[in-house]
Amino acid sequence: MAATTLITVAPTGAESAKSDVPALPVTLDELVQTAKECEAAGAAVIHVHIRDDDARPTLDSFLLRDTVTALRESTGLIVQLSTGGAVTDPYEDRLRVLDAEPDMCSLTCGTVNFGDDVFMNPWSFMVELYKRTQELEVVPEFELFDLGHVAALNRLLDKHGLPHGGHVHCDLVMGVPGGMPGDARTLVAAVGALPDGATWSATGIGRTSLPVLFAALSAGGHLRVGMEDTITFAKGRPVTANVQLVERAAQAAHLAQRPPMPSADARALFGIKRR
Repeated sequence: MAATTLITVAPTGAESAKSDVPALPVTLDELVQTAKECEAAGAAVIHVHIRDDDARPTLDSFLLRDTVTALRESTGLIVQLSTGGAVTDPYEDRLRVLDAEPDMCSLTCGTVNFGDDVFMNPWSFMVELYKRTQELEVVPEFELFDLGHVAALNRLLDKHGLPHGGHVHCDLVMGVPGGMPGDARTLVAAVGALPDGATWSATGIGRTSLPVLFAALSAGGHLRVGMEDTITFAKGRPVTANVQLVERAAQAAHLAQRPPMPSADARALFGIKRR
């Protein structure tokens, strides 16, 4: 497994508006088609935010369950639901995300300034969400927006044990205004503080997407790409489909002689429960 690269696609997010980014997949049909394309290009995991009929971010339980079912029926991708939602979502709605029975979920390890907003993740909420993942046998991916979040992750594991599946996997979210910068020096510092044996991917937001991608590959890490994180493929060139970003990540992984990891291998690595 060390010779392959896990590619996660985050196709939608909760920030961009469909009116501003027409290529953003917001309907279930658009999301399923995106998932099929990205799986064929080398993605093994899909990180999912959903929208309502008006293309607004939502954590509606019925829509989440329908989305998980549709993605499972149409692809072999590992389905990872966001428990972050939008920055305005209440804690109770974020906890209910797990009722949709995803393979994985995100678990953000601390509060962070998120542009002009604040993404709230107090310790008590982190613990409640983590214990719920253990009870429901959902594998968490620990989202780390700052170096202090790495310390919080270590504290969480020390106090409450390993996640379901027994393996710790993290995602370094870099370049968010208010979080850690998207550069190689910061990436190396964050990776050096991770728990022993943890695997990690890295996400570069906006213009940091390529520097973070190359830094992650050179440091032996994995990749997350997608229109949640960047809507520009190159200067003056908007992303027209998520598969563009997955294809570029897969090409870089091949150049690094660590080709994309099959989803079956990722399931075995994380100890994901068959559902």
